[in-house]
Amino acid sequence: MSHQATMDDLIAFRRDLHEHPEPAWREFYTTARIVSELETRDLDGLYVGPEIMDTDERMAVPDDAEIETWFERAREAGAREDVLDQLKGGYTGALAVVERGEGPTIALRVDIDALPITESDEDDHLPTSEGFRSQNEGFMHACGHDAHATIGLGILDAVIASDFSGTFKVFFQPSEEQVAGGKAVAESGHLDDVDYLLALHVGLDHPTGEIVCGVDGFLAVSHFLAEFTGAPAHAGAKPEEGKNANLAAAAAIQNLYGISRHSDGATRVNVGLMGGGTATNIIAEESFIEGEVRGATTELMQYMEERAHTVIESAAAMYDCDVEISVEGKAPSARSDDLLMDIVGEVSEGVEGVTSILRSDELGGSEDATYLMNRVQEQGGLAAYVGVGTDHPGGHHTRTFDVDEETIRIAIDVMAGSIEQLAAKQA
Repeated sequence: MSHQATMDDLIAFRRDLHEHPEPAWREFYTTARIVSELETRDLDGLYVGPEIMDTDERMAVPDDAEIETWFERAREAGAREDVLDQLKGGYTGALAVVERGEGPTIALRVDIDALPITESDEDDHLPTSEGFRSQNEGFMHACGHDAHATIGLGILDAVIASDFSGTFKVFFQPSEEQVAGGKAVAESGHLDDVDYLLALHVGLDHPTGEIVCGVDGFLAVSHFLAEFTGAPAHAGAKPEEGKNANLAAAAAIQNLYGISRHSDGATRVNVGLMGGGTATNIIAEESFIEGEVRGATTELMQYMEERAHTVIESAAAMYDCDVEISVEGKAPSARSDDLLMDIVGEVSEGVEGVTSILRSDELGGSEDATYLMNRVQEQGGLAAYVGVGTDHPGGHHTRTFDVDEETIRIAIDVMAGSIEQLAAKQA
């Protein structure tokens, strides 16, 4: 007998995930909890960890020691040993498949990772006052992925309980925050038979009750790490004998912000992290910068990426240093398809709690669901990224962010209804 969660069950599940936030490729506890729930459902397929991805396409994978630290933390928190065994090496995430006779193959993508932000401990922050604040200090669900995973579970239940005819897949995708997991999942083969793909995100500065039928305006993005290597010397006695890696990094940063804007559309560059050197009296032998470039289209991002790499390499050469550039995460742009937006809009009109329906909105940020969207569209299918508003006290990626839990029910009703209608239309 398949288990179907009540809203109380789903809220308890969401709060459990909120208490145990885990960053990219370290979602061990999160995946184990999702798998435990999925195993109580009447599924026709359950894929875990490396089974849901092309393992060669993971980006921004932490080192072994970092992965092991989070693996042990998940074990101590009570994650199941048999599931953890399947996730060793940081291969996280899961895929649930339901087959219900003839009909289209419809997929839903939700993401599951958290962010390196210390959660508010103020009494007016609901997770603090209600006792489900992050137990992993320095990390929190500051973007709502705990709600996304919960909504995915609820949609699965609703589809199983409906007259749905076809195949339904739910991807619980790891490592979105570093735009580092989408490509691996997209190239797994699991999307190649998908006719329709829906992805979702709560909030996005829309209030509870507002639905955005199709989010567009994804900025394509590429994250880079540049590591400079020079030569040390005594900064007082023999500075000319050094090769100053800090100078090379500083020149790179200044000139990155001087890359010409492009007439075809929006472009962005930012260096968010930097460091180097060992002491004030030593010419710095090593330094690094981490940053990102974005573009309104994939082509504009590639323009920025090429220019950025040229700037970095030229700065290294200017100060006789070496530099190694690595891509730490990447995602293309994407567009939502009109047919799916129409259906989401039609269904939303009949959902209790929906007070406003917007056909589309510009995201203004980046998301690696675009890899999955593009993959489905390249195979002849359709895709859309749906925004489900939620009142939140702090903006996304802030220490006071939280999800209005009424959003969970609204999202389940809108998305499950859209999936059922899609299947009925095809039939």
